[in-house]
Amino acid sequence: MLRPASDIEARRGGHAAVPLPRAGTGPACQAVLFDLDGTLIDSAPDLIAAVGAMLECLGRPVPAADRIEGYVGKGIPRLVHRALTADMQADAEPAFHAHAVALFEGFYRQQSGRASKLYPNVTESLEQLRQAQIPLACVTNKARAFTLPLLEQFDLVRFFDRVVAGDDALARKPDPAPVWLALEGLRACRPAAAITPARVIMIGDSANDVRAARGAGCAAWCVPYGYREGETIDALGADRVVDDLAHGARLILGMEAYPR
Repeated sequence: MLRPASDIEARRGGHAAVPLPRAGTGPACQAVLFDLDGTLIDSAPDLIAAVGAMLECLGRPVPAADRIEGYVGKGIPRLVHRALTADMQADAEPAFHAHAVALFEGFYRQQSGRASKLYPNVTESLEQLRQAQIPLACVTNKARAFTLPLLEQFDLVRFFDRVVAGDDALARKPDPAPVWLALEGLRACRPAAAITPARVIMIGDSANDVRAARGAGCAAWCVPYGYREGETIDALGADRVVDDLAHGARLILGMEAYPR
């Protein structure tokens, strides 16, 4: 059953990432957190289409699809800033940006899920972890209004004890606030489970996930696909890169030994 997130005060700092023990004998972790876009679901085609429609509506040139894909990662407001300015860090004029966000959300509401698809082995891997009774959460920068319908469309909601969307916490990833919110939610949902950050794995595809996990004291694992905002997989500095979720599940469940 899905438990909606609630606002709490974000807590930061003082938590260094601690890789999990390399026991390779059964579940070494107490919980697993997953990013959504680029980790569970390849949603870029629908995001690219909505950005293109927004820019056309505004009379702006539409960049190549791979350029737009490089803008994905920090939520809708930053995606729209990047599309309007063609810059990863610059901000568009506030009133114009607000208008553009409203346009984008309208187009994305129509488009979301049409061309998106699950990455290989996602459902099976989540099922394995769920059967092992490991608490699971989805932690995404995507707004809740778009997150829940996408999870429902691909029948993933049933796997998660907690879903933290981009507008649930006081800040988005790479801030650790969403991770803290997910951990508090998992503790509330599973009061009998002893969940400490050092025994939690965050699996994502970008520096946003690595930095958020590290900031909360969790281990940071990455898949080699997804959306990295132009960075290489080696540059992310993850504790571990897994081939896909099936590989990650095998390591977590002790079905495959941790490399020494």
